[in-house]
Amino acid sequence: MSKKHPIISVTGSSGAGTSTVKDTFDQIFRREEIKAVSIEGDAFHRFNRADMRAELVRRRDSGDETFSHFSYEANELGELERVFREYGDTGNGRSRHYVHDAEEAERHGVPPGEFTAWAPFAQDTDLLFYEGLHGSVVNEDVNLPKYADLKIGVVPVINLEWIQKIHRDRASRGYSTEAVTDTILRRMHAYAHCICPQFTETDINFQRVPMVDTSNPFIARWIPTPDESLVVIRFRNPRGIDFPYLTSMISGSWMSRANSIVIPGNKQDLAMQLILTPLIERLVTNARKLRD
Repeated sequence: MSKKHPIISVTGSSGAGTSTVKDTFDQIFRREEIKAVSIEGDAFHRFNRADMRAELVRRRDSGDETFSHFSYEANELGELERVFREYGDTGNGRSRHYVHDAEEAERHGVPPGEFTAWAPFAQDTDLLFYEGLHGSVVNEDVNLPKYADLKIGVVPVINLEWIQKIHRDRASRGYSTEAVTDTILRRMHAYAHCICPQFTETDINFQRVPMVDTSNPFIARWIPTPDESLVVIRFRNPRGIDFPYLTSMISGSWMSRANSIVIPGNKQDLAMQLILTPLIERLVTNARKLRD
């Protein structure tokens, strides 16, 4: 952690909804006039799209059916740790962009499935914001949580996560349900061993729970809406969290445990604004004082 150059890390798997959470953070940054540099977990994949396909074939031929983007070895986690460490020390660093589709290709001038060149961060930023798969990894090689000042987990119950991924990949990437299902199954080992352990390291977890039947996510015709969901918000350290204030401000909310509050799904953005704004303001205000 760095008091002068704070880092916020949002972790969630594919289909978890981290992009929506990023929109909420962007609103807070704009409203509070915070200059943030944002980096994506996809920028730290080890392989471009063609090389990843080749690596998958090589792994399958060798008997490994579990390799995926969730796997530690499919990502440059050492480079991500170096970026966290450098930013915390100096406020500098670099990143790149993984180009997903034709629209992004036109914007970045790089074919889909490729990376842009590494580029330095803008100068004089207030904080670093990371959103991706591996923002709180602790293993033999890296310890990312020790560099992040605020760690957020986005963790829908798994059937909902699968439904969101299936619908997203079919709609935006043209994949069949069968192809997405194969990806989900291949990722299960790494999901259990590389993704889930991170949520014990996060400071706050947001877990959406649908209140409709999702027992067979592979045939679900639509994604459960926020109005059909609850969100469980868990604080690793509830000290200093004003739960009476939160439950009074968020209609229909209640505490389920001493460190958890349950809210209606359509109140998640409001809850994030209420919870995160003072935490972010404190980080930035203290950092600015120390840098002046």
